[in-house]
Amino acid sequence: SHWEHPCLQDLLENDSLHNGTDASGNPILADIGTFLKKQLKGAFKEADIKYIDPSYIIRSIPTTSNDRIYCKILAHNAVHAAFAGYTGITVGLVNTHYVYLPIPVIIQSARRVDPRGKMWNRLRASIGQPNFY
Repeated sequence: SHWEHPCLQDLLENDSLHNGTDASGNPILADIGTFLKKQLKGAFKEADIKYIDPSYIIRSIPTTSNDRIYCKILAHNAVHAAFAGYTGITVGLVNTHYVYLPIPVIIQSARRVDPRGKMWNRLRASIGQPNFY
């Protein structure tokens, strides 16, 4: 099935970056970023190609107890929704209330974040992410 080979994994299987299988027999998926860097360096020998692991950019600080509690409540609510038979929804926090949100409504229009706005700067400061501009 197509689920067995996400994001170019079939190319990685023939490369030295393939990592075999885990104890359960599941494939250990290789890092597509490292693979692409190697391929690009081979194709563009004169170019200075850098690869920054996204895990360092996204969030490389430990979670707080508030993060853990929030995620646990979201998970519990998602399980309750599933057991209640709800589909096509996600859970979230709206005005201090945990709610079920219909996915079609959430994705009906693009959300914009002002990278110089207060909300983004508050988030960035709370997770320790540097400015990229």
